[in-house]
Amino acid sequence: MNEIAIISDIHGNLEALKTVLDDIEKRNIQQIYCLGDIIGKGMHSEECLNLVKQNAQVIVKGNWEEFISKGKESFPKKKDIERYEFLEQQLSKDNINYLKTLPFFYEFYISGRLVRIYHATPSNTIDSILNIDTLENYYQQFLSSENIKSKEIADIVIYGHTHMQYMQKLYNRTLINAGSVGNSFDIFRNAEKDGKIENTITVSYVIIKGIYNSMNLDDFISIEFVNLPYNIEKELVQNELNIEKEEYAKELQTGVYRNVEKYDKKLQNVGIDISQI
Repeated sequence: MNEIAIISDIHGNLEALKTVLDDIEKRNIQQIYCLGDIIGKGMHSEECLNLVKQNAQVIVKGNWEEFISKGKESFPKKKDIERYEFLEQQLSKDNINYLKTLPFFYEFYISGRLVRIYHATPSNTIDSILNIDTLENYYQQFLSSENIKSKEIADIVIYGHTHMQYMQKLYNRTLINAGSVGNSFDIFRNAEKDGKIENTITVSYVIIKGIYNSMNLDDFISIEFVNLPYNIEKELVQNELNIEKEEYAKELQTGVYRNVEKYDKKLQNVGIDISQI
């Protein structure tokens, strides 16, 4: 039996990353695959990247890795230039060059299923497929694109980017979001309806278990969602130096995405008025 830990969206949160790596070690899981966004937002991008490089067997690029790979001259907006310079100060030149080499996707067979992993969608690292979305958007996640060399339709897709852990079954296929190690969200929030905030502001990752490289659909397979508490206040000790310190602290402490309004139109397309949730 083989176990693979799928981690994503660490975002420079060293305390969260150490928590997840400790848990993976305790479980004696030998394989770690990372879905990108190791860097950005927090104060420990260099340390997090070095730890992931040391421990993960597969790393695909996220939108933050793509961001730093473009170069400062690519960004016309002052805010993006400031973010670039802030991140560039944290990372060594060797690591910036390393991030430019990361693949877009990775795929493998486990217990007869073709599993494909990438950061956001088959087409790019920035579009968001939410935990409530259209069937067509869900289905597109299984398909190939110009960035996916394989032309097969995947049986299982595991992605990240939206920081919300979930699993959706459709068309005899399984779509999984691994959640976020260091920056977990819930975009559906209401003061009267909300449960305990500790249900959201956790380290989140996924374990897939089965027979690696097996083409036999009768072999055992399982998916486990893991959520762990970690020391948020310790992570925020150095946050005074963060150029977006208020936004970052609020996300870690409350699980509220700083740009949640960007999902308004997308949710309206599936009949949800985010102001009325």
